[in-house]
Order: sequence, then structure tokens, then C-alpha cells
Amino acid sequence: MANAHDSQLDEIQWKAPLIAQSMGGIQTNTVLPYFSGSPYFDATSNNATIMTQATHNPALFYLIQTREAFEARLRTMQGLEFMVAHDPSENGTKAEHSGIWVIRRQIRRKRAGTEDEITPISSFYVVGENIYMASSLGSVLGARLLATVTSLNKVIATASALPSFTPALGHTYLPPAPKALNPVASKEGTPVPGSQDPNSAKLASKHFLDQDLRSTHLLQSSLNLSLQYGHEYMDDNPLVGEPGSFMFTKNREAQQPGSQPKTKPAPVSRGPPTPQVKTDVPEPKTKPSMDTEMSPTTPGTKEKKTRRKSKPATSVTTPK
Repeated sequence: MANAHDSQLDEIQWKAPLIAQSMGGIQTNTVLPYFSGSPYFDATSNNATIMTQATHNPALFYLIQTREAFEARLRTMQGLEFMVAHDPSENGTKAEHSGIWVIRRQIRRKRAGTEDEITPISSFYVVGENIYMASSLGSVLGARLLATVTSLNKVIATASALPSFTPALGHTYLPPAPKALNPVASKEGTPVPGSQDPNSAKLASKHFLDQDLRSTHLLQSSLNLSLQYGHEYMDDNPLVGEPGSFMFTKNREAQQPGSQPKTKPAPVSRGPPTPQVKTDVPEPKTKPSMDTEMSPTTPGTKEKKTRRKSKPATSVTTPK
């Protein structure tokens, strides 16, 4: 299985031009010996065992002469091995090919009466003189998910500063762009105001943002004042009059049921009354005559009825 060291090998690239030139270039018979000099090779594999035996035993030297003999020897053994999974030259029969070999690291287990059990571990690409390790499926998915999460974090961080609230527009995600004014036609040589200032649009946008911020603070303070003093009415029963003699415009409203009776306000203390000076001159009194009535009618009272004088009774004589 892959270990912690394998997870770092997929981030490097290895090549050895001098070794490739000494072998006569990378071909179907030299690709495995060239791969054995890379850091991807495992010295405990069956490939290393066969090359050591062929080097010290002349009877086995033919095993390292051709790739067919070498891989045929590997199929008779079990354990860790490196096999060519893809040969672009098709065993040297094609002169022109892509030059990309695929080498697979795998474990072979022998089973009696059936084919060998092969468990692939990792793959490697030989492109010219360069050797790369293929990333595992978990590494590819982890890298893609990491890139996706990183992009989402950037989008969220950018979008968190966009929403704003104003009493006139409500919740908005983009500040309202200032209306473009038509430049006034001017004489030749006279610059139009704002036409040569590249920062005018930025300043206008900043002004709108500041105005929206002030409107938001104003709305918040208005709501706080409404929640704190909303139950009070200053014009419920205003006072009229002048200092020293204030009066309510109307009687106080009846007390609500269940509430405590309100105490009657103390009367406003007044100073001593200002003495009034009579400026009207009384008319001279005249002695009533007999022709006039004894008591003149007072204005505003009912007029007294005049009494008729009674006539003396006359005696009626009866005839004798």
C-alpha cells in the first residue's frame, strides 16, 4: 500500500540525461533499467532481486538483455514488482510513437489452479527522459474540493460587504450608481467639468455609500427613540395662558380601569389681586318729581306695570 513517502513523490519530477545517453536513449528494453535509478523505485522489489542476480550470475545475464525475458521471470515470482503497462512502440515494432511509457507498481500473489492475483498500487509516466508519478484518486478529489472551498470562501468574503439597507431602497446588494449627466456643450478649449477627472465616479460612489451609512444610523436612532418614548404624548393636554395663570385646554381623560387614581394637581398660587381704579364719573342725583315714577327701571330688569288710578264708586238711585 502507499505510505506517507509516496504522497510526496507525486509532487516531484525526476530525470537523468547522462544515464539515458549511456543506455542509448529510452526504448522498450531500457525503460525499466532507467526507471530503477529514480526515487520511485523500491529496492526490495522483485525487479531489484533479478537485476542483482543477473549481474553476479552470468547464467542469468540474459534476463536483463530484453524486456520480454525480464518480465517473464517476474511472472514466475510473487511480491512487489514494476511492470510496463503501456508500451507506445508495441515492443519495438513501431519506429514513430508518442514516447510515453506507463509503468505500474503492483503486488502479485500466486493462486493454485487459477491466474495470479494482481493488486495495483500506483502508476508512473515516462515521458522522454522525465518520470512523473500519477496522483491517486483521493489526492485528485482532495485538491479539487480544496480549490472549490477556497473559491467559495473568497466569494462569501466578497459578497458579505455588498448588502446594505436604506429606508428609501430597503435591502440592496449594489450601491445605486449615480445618474450620468450629459456634458454641457462648451466652446473649444474649455474643459467640461468632470470629463477629465478619472476619480469622479469613485468619489460619487463613495458619497452614496457614506449617505447610505448615515441613513442607516438615522433609522436606527429613530427606532430606538420610538421604542423608548413611544408611549408618551407631549401634545395630549397642552397648557395655555400666561405665566402665573396656566390652564389646561381640556379636562383630564378618565382613568383607565385597574390603574391607580391620579392625584389632583395643586392649584396654581396666585399673587394678591391688583387694585382696580374706577375712572367713570357718577352722574348727579336728581330729586324725583311726582310726574316720574318713584323708582326708575334698572337696566336688565323687567319693566314695572303702571297702576291705574281707581275711580270713585257712584251710587245708583232707584226710582221711587
